[in-house]
Amino acid sequence: MPNLRFTLVYVGLMTIVVVASNILVQYPLSGTLFGINLGDLLTWGAFTYPIAFLITDLTNRQFGPSIARRVVMAGFVVGVTLSFWTSIPRIAVASGTAYLIGQLLDIAVFNRLRQQSWWRAPLAGSMFGSALDTALFFSIAFATTFAFVGPNDAFAIEQAPILGIFSSDAPRWVSWALGDLCVKVLVGLVMLLPYGALMGKLKPMPSVEVR
Repeated sequence: MPNLRFTLVYVGLMTIVVVASNILVQYPLSGTLFGINLGDLLTWGAFTYPIAFLITDLTNRQFGPSIARRVVMAGFVVGVTLSFWTSIPRIAVASGTAYLIGQLLDIAVFNRLRQQSWWRAPLAGSMFGSALDTALFFSIAFATTFAFVGPNDAFAIEQAPILGIFSSDAPRWVSWALGDLCVKVLVGLVMLLPYGALMGKLKPMPSVEVR
């Protein structure tokens, strides 16, 4: 029963993160920083989504990859289903695809490195997972190539200086993707702090092989 309780907690947290991120990714930041229009660079979803990798990694550490995959799948089903009511269908499809593939990659990388230094598995897993997740999500959600999934976002495909600072132009979603990945990398590093702090409390189950 304790295992089931913890699993349900992880599923609940994952669902909250996925739904919140699907809503927030539709809202670019406002204002400017050093003359850069933040709306050309980031959406609010970049700050919440990396928490999903922390949840997955803690589940993987405590219960192993099999349970971690179940949590990911449960979060996928519940989160994406709710996302169809809280965001547009194309965002929900892009989010579901990127989330599932990115999280499964995170689990695979984490599991391969779990015997090494405590920080390597969560850091490498989140970095590889974030890179793949970002590429898939922003391409499916905003690239004109995927217009068959849903209508294009006029603001997202509008040409703008890359990252708001370079002379070359690209669709605004490209800068969103690059900015999103940079934030995910930074947040991924910060997430090592709560991961390290919780290591002592969320100890692996006896059946999980760890160092």
